[in-house]
Parts: sequence; C-alpha cells; structure tokens
Amino acid sequence: MTRKKGKQLNWGVERRYEFIEFRLFWQGRINRGDLMDAFGVSTQQASLDLNAYIEQAKRNLVYDKSLRTYLRGKHFKPKYLKPDAEEYFAQLRAVDQGLVSSEQSWISFFPSFGATPTPARGVSPETLRDVLAAIREPAALQVTYQSMSRPAPSARWIEPHALAFDGFRWHARAFCQNDQVFKDFLLSRIVEVGDQGPVTAAPSADEAWHTEVVLQIGPHPDLSDNQRRAIEMDYGMEEGRAQIAVRRALLFYALKRLGLDTDPAARRPQDQQIVLLNPDEVLGASK
Repeated sequence: MTRKKGKQLNWGVERRYEFIEFRLFWQGRINRGDLMDAFGVSTQQASLDLNAYIEQAKRNLVYDKSLRTYLRGKHFKPKYLKPDAEEYFAQLRAVDQGLVSSEQSWISFFPSFGATPTPARGVSPETLRDVLAAIREPAALQVTYQSMSRPAPSARWIEPHALAFDGFRWHARAFCQNDQVFKDFLLSRIVEVGDQGPVTAAPSADEAWHTEVVLQIGPHPDLSDNQRRAIEMDYGMEEGRAQIAVRRALLFYALKRLGLDTDPAARRPQDQQIVLLNPDEVLGASK
C-alpha cells in the first residue's frame, strides 16, 4: 500500500490504521470484525484500534447504529493511506490470477472482474532463487541459455545485478563474461544453472541500466478534438503531453509496448493513438 509519511508508530498499529482508511475509502465502511479477520486481533484490540483512530481523525468516520458499523465521513481525509487506483487494480489482478486469496486481500467487495490472459512464463523457481542469490552475493553464474540466435542451448557465465520486467516477461540484467557486455537474459530461457564464480564487472558500470530516458508522448495529431481529449484522459496528459521515464536498458521494450517502435504513419490515427513528441532525443538514446 502507498503510505503517507508522518509520525512514526508501531508498524503493526500503523498497518491497521492504514487498513481502516483503505476500507473507508474504497468500501465506505469499517467495523471491528474487519480488523479481527484481516489481522487476527482480539475484539478488545480491534476496539482499541478503532477508538485510537477516531481520536486522531474524528471527521473521517461516523457510527451508524442501525448498521452497527462505521461509515466514511463526508469530510474524510486519509492520514495513513495515499489512495491509488493502480494498487487497487493490482489487488484485483492478484486475486484473479490466484496469487493471493480473497481473504488475504484488503478488498471486501469484489466487482465482477476480467482481464485479457497473459501466457504463463516458464520460469523455474530454482532458477529465480539462484539468480537472486547471485545478485545478493554478488556472484557470477554459469548458466546454460537458449538464445534466439543459436540452434541449441549454450553455456555462458553471467553476472546478474538486477531483475527487469518488460510488461510480459522477466529478465535478469547481467554482465555477460562471454560477450563482455551488459545485456538482458530471459529467465524462462535459462535451461540450467551451474556453479558460482567471482564477478568481474561492477553493476555501476552498466550505464544503460543507470541512465534514464524520458518519453514525451501526445495524442496523434490527426485525431479529432474529442478523440484527442479522450487520449489525454487515458494517459493523464496535461496540455496535450505526458512524460514517461524509463531506463535506457528497457527502452526497446517500452517503445514496443506503447506501439511507438514503428512509423506512426503506418497505422490509422485511431489505432496508433499516441506519438512520440521527442523522437530524435529518444531514438538517439537507443543507439
């Protein structure tokens, strides 16, 4: 959850206050039973938490005797939670994909929900464990890797220092001792992990990873005024533009996912929807 900075409290207490505000903001109500179910606390502790919260934010909730629950007040203003729609959507997706149970989620009411399917990526948990260990040590790993350019898997030494997600697949960002360059290795294509060895390159030397590129995007200029306004709302644009910061190492994936990796003239404006407003700067950074 996105938290607001403020007075330091016991972590467990602060989490329960945050939960109270989550339920009030998204569901409009909270009671002792909610706290007891979510945190396994006693009736007495749940009452203490609610009373202590009320002392701090009296205008945030009102007690409804007929419903025997607290309702969100008209002047509700969260103190511990920074409401975030993306985090709410993330919880819905996590439950839908079976990553967490509905009981583990803070959401109490689940709207009917659907999502376009994403093919499962065959990442071995043992492979991920060994890559994480190499990042933590740090250490080099001897791996057998299936690349697109070779007919059969080949052995190589890599020095992982970070994980990267391109929107669909997980990569290990690593220094390749064979090619003497930093590059991405798809975790799903690591066939086998062997021995550990010493590292030869510092993660700080990976300039593409540590360099940020800012994409300035805007509605396609050939869209109608109302279509442009719709696109501006979709992307949270101000004055016809929005900025998206991305690591240079992930620029290729970002452009591809946004549909900005081809000439915008090749598609209908209604299909392309957005264009790069700083193409020279971005394309120069990708070289």
